[in-house]
Amino acid sequence: MWIKRIIWIVVGAGLVFFAGMRIYEIQEKQANPKAAKKKKGGRVVTVAVTEARTGELRDVLLLTGALKPKEQVDVTAKVTGRLENLYFQIGDPIRKGDLIAELEDDEVQQQVNRATASIGVARASMQQREAELQNAMVELNRAQSLLDDGLISPQDFAAAKTRLEVVKAQVEFARAQTEQTEAELRELKIRLEQTKIYAPMSGFVATRFVDVGALISPTTPLLRIVNLSTMVTLANVPERNIGRLRVGNPAEIEIDAIPGETFTGRVARIAPVLDAATRTALVEIDVSNPGNLFKAEMFVRIRLDTGALRSAVLIPREGLVYRGTQPGVYI
Repeated sequence: MWIKRIIWIVVGAGLVFFAGMRIYEIQEKQANPKAAKKKKGGRVVTVAVTEARTGELRDVLLLTGALKPKEQVDVTAKVTGRLENLYFQIGDPIRKGDLIAELEDDEVQQQVNRATASIGVARASMQQREAELQNAMVELNRAQSLLDDGLISPQDFAAAKTRLEVVKAQVEFARAQTEQTEAELRELKIRLEQTKIYAPMSGFVATRFVDVGALISPTTPLLRIVNLSTMVTLANVPERNIGRLRVGNPAEIEIDAIPGETFTGRVARIAPVLDAATRTALVEIDVSNPGNLFKAEMFVRIRLDTGALRSAVLIPREGLVYRGTQPGVYI
């Protein structure tokens, strides 16, 4: 019996407590309705109040690319031969006209010597024939005088005249032989000179393709020389953006290998044909390279100013409110 009384007492006390709390909430709302409404609205969002304005915005393309030397050449020989000397290694500076390599020239040198001796023989033969020509002309003049005096027959005069014509032909033949031998000697001297290979431009040796002892032909590259004083940044620009570019547009270049620095360049060339597979056009941006700081194939990030301005509503950064990563504003 006493257990039932305890249960009823507990239940009654609970009902009285909840009733009191409800009465308190109603009185609180009546006393301060604004606070109650704020409490009911949930989390308070703090925003910065700022004024939007209309202004001009630069039109910039963000691209990536790679650095290339503006000038490079693979050095080859002009004649076939075995490589005897190669004087440069990778990374060596080189100047235009420097002797790069030499091919074996023993055989060509022997041919030059033989042609030189042949020229001596041909010139001596021509001089002999020219002397014979002078004698034949004298004999013909003498025969003419004798014929006029009736001292020789017309047949003897005709023989002297024929002798002159024969000697003239011999002189022409000797002269032609001499000229041919001289031409052969000039050609052999050119071939001998071509066994020496000279640098066609200044720069640095980027690649060495062969070693001493290799058999070289005119299609065999020996060295690759690059000129790093001016570099070219190659970038593929999407078709939808290519119409915004012009030769001369400025560009800012950032290089991952040189953090914290920004370099400048200008659009130098725009390909007139798109790549059919990627629908992009190749754009070349010239970048000066003082001190040869840049290396070929360095990865670069490009901010390409198209020079276009467009009217836009500008909002200060502190006026943005983010939901996750999505920016927005309260109006």
